Amino acid sequence: MRLFDSHCHIADPRFDGDRDAVIRRFLEAGVRRALVVADPREEIYDGPEDEGGRLVRVGNEEKVFCIVEAHDFLYGAVGVHPHNASGWDADAENTVLAYLKRPKCRLLGEIGLDYHYDLSPRDVQRRVFDIQLDMAFDLGFPVQLHIREAHGDCVDMLRARAGSGRMPAGIMHCYTGSWESAKVYLDLGLYISLSGAVTFKNAPKLAEVCQKVPADRLLIETDCPYMAPVPMRGRRNEPAFITHTFNKVAALREEAPETLAEQLWENANRVMGIEKF
Repeated sequence: MRLFDSHCHIADPRFDGDRDAVIRRFLEAGVRRALVVADPREEIYDGPEDEGGRLVRVGNEEKVFCIVEAHDFLYGAVGVHPHNASGWDADAENTVLAYLKRPKCRLLGEIGLDYHYDLSPRDVQRRVFDIQLDMAFDLGFPVQLHIREAHGDCVDMLRARAGSGRMPAGIMHCYTGSWESAKVYLDLGLYISLSGAVTFKNAPKLAEVCQKVPADRLLIETDCPYMAPVPMRGRRNEPAFITHTFNKVAALREEAPETLAEQLWENANRVMGIEKF
């Protein structure tokens, strides 16, 4: 079987000490491709030393794409997360546009609305979300959407776009909503991506979503280092752990693992426009 982790953060500093081992483990586990997410308004990291022995400061997007471009089985996404929407400016826009031109960049995201933490004002989140949706549509890029406790506003925005013919393709990343909301997103042409949350005992809504999403619109992801699945809860998540999520999804859907794995593989490659499977 071959699996595709459709959303991970292996550029995160929590992987700096053993990133090569993390990559080796997920390849051994059957994860043949993964998408790594970048945000030019994420924190700046310490990079390699320069000739004078000083640490070079590198942006999150630079670190992500350095990793992605060093491995033929990794792909990238870039966008400004709703947490960081207050940092949106001309420089952020130009950086997103520049990285979208990279051959291995396959998605604009993760973008969206997060009303749980409200780390950026809600009106700012909506404005920056709308700007990036326009960018994605104009450039023909699928989007990867982060929506938390904001499905009402998100649906209103996306329905308005669909009505005007400016709705981009894309993915509901780390989906944790209801089947009723999922049906709306499916009607808008989006894919539904399930994370380790589907393995949690207190997630009956996700079990229903998992069982009812059409096979050709379903994806899985880790969102690592967050959202570790059962039985790995409490640990740093990593792409190799997606096998636990996959096994739960196969059990809930009562599908043969080999058949489901190939369908999920095809879905991820299709939405990301990767022609050579």
